[in-house]
Amino acid sequence: MDKRSVYLDHQTTTPVLEEALQAMLPYFREAYGSPSSLHRFGLEVREGLATAREQLAALINAESPDDLIFTSGGTEASNLAIKGFAEANSKRKGNHFVVAATEHPSVLNSIEFMTKHGFDVTQVPVDNVGRIKPEDVRAAITEKTLLVCVHLVNHDIGTIQPVREIGKICAEKNVSLYCDALAAAGWLPIDVQELGVHLLSFSPHRFYGPKGIGVLYRNRKARVTSLIHGGVQENGRRAGTENVPAIIGAGVAAEIALREMPQRIALVAALQKRLYDGLFTNIDYLKLNGPVPGPERVCNQLNLSTEFIEGEGQLLLLDHSGIAVASGSSCVSKSLKVSHVLSAIHLDHALAQGNIIMSLGKDNTNEDVDYVIEKFPEIVKKLRNMSPMWKEFEEGVIDSVIAPTGRGKSFTQHAADLSGKPAH
Repeated sequence: MDKRSVYLDHQTTTPVLEEALQAMLPYFREAYGSPSSLHRFGLEVREGLATAREQLAALINAESPDDLIFTSGGTEASNLAIKGFAEANSKRKGNHFVVAATEHPSVLNSIEFMTKHGFDVTQVPVDNVGRIKPEDVRAAITEKTLLVCVHLVNHDIGTIQPVREIGKICAEKNVSLYCDALAAAGWLPIDVQELGVHLLSFSPHRFYGPKGIGVLYRNRKARVTSLIHGGVQENGRRAGTENVPAIIGAGVAAEIALREMPQRIALVAALQKRLYDGLFTNIDYLKLNGPVPGPERVCNQLNLSTEFIEGEGQLLLLDHSGIAVASGSSCVSKSLKVSHVLSAIHLDHALAQGNIIMSLGKDNTNEDVDYVIEKFPEIVKKLRNMSPMWKEFEEGVIDSVIAPTGRGKSFTQHAADLSGKPAH
């Protein structure tokens, strides 16, 4: 099979739909007015924004289009949800957050910032596939709990969380619930009213909309204070002239995502299962992180740890073969740390080092998947033949974590012995 170009990094971002792009173009040169202006140029743009707001509200079944706040992206939406809600409500409700240990960095870092300003936080652990137990959330809530933060789909390992059940607990306790839906929107049906969330964020560039636009849903009962001060845009909750072309494109992408979602999910889930079966048939000492493909995992990604080799080498050789994936290994991370999500599910450090994420999209084909199934085992074999860890495994010095043989020590213990430091 000849070299092809296969994009398997849709979890990071997606190409913009042609329909979305065409809808955006007039707002760069023709309908260029500011939506805050009172003249006809401004009115024309305001009408476009109103349509996009309706399209995006429909995607999540918001009670009203006015419940949406446009931001610069998912990260700002998370910051506004957490900091803005805390600023508006802490004096009368409390100063305590409950948060899942596997939240997106924009959530965890926002809460860490708040702890430096007198707030407390309780992190709720997850099981070995990254799933949160609703009763653990219940146990973490106190009389001072201000906000519970739980994502809908984990950004690293694809685990779908029991948000509906957690929403019921929050309702019983009279505590607000914020849900990060960045990895879910466009790939999983979302109904904010059914979920019982008070705040929910999503990012259209994850489902074929443009970058530079994020959306925060705010239930009318949830008070939020603006973090950016200036004008009265977004009903005074987010100052600054709106990114009109991106909002228009996001609206079109949302409308198409809602209409095509059943077909997209069916197509991509079938590709996910084909990829999963093919890789695990052809590669030994391979581990899936998160649930197996099915109802507890989002349909469009696989998080894989390949034992005895590192993620960076896999990513680079896959890219050389025309296959784009993401790596969660410490070699690629700018912080030089293993993903906090993999640490939270207690993944062995050696497996976390060999981590990559393959995320599928609506334009991938069986042929794309078959190409990856052909090439990736060859890459794994090549890297293992170059790996000192693989050589030590073959010699019986170290053992496999995934399928122990009993012939040697774990890599973690072996490394500790060499360093003279205790194993963790």
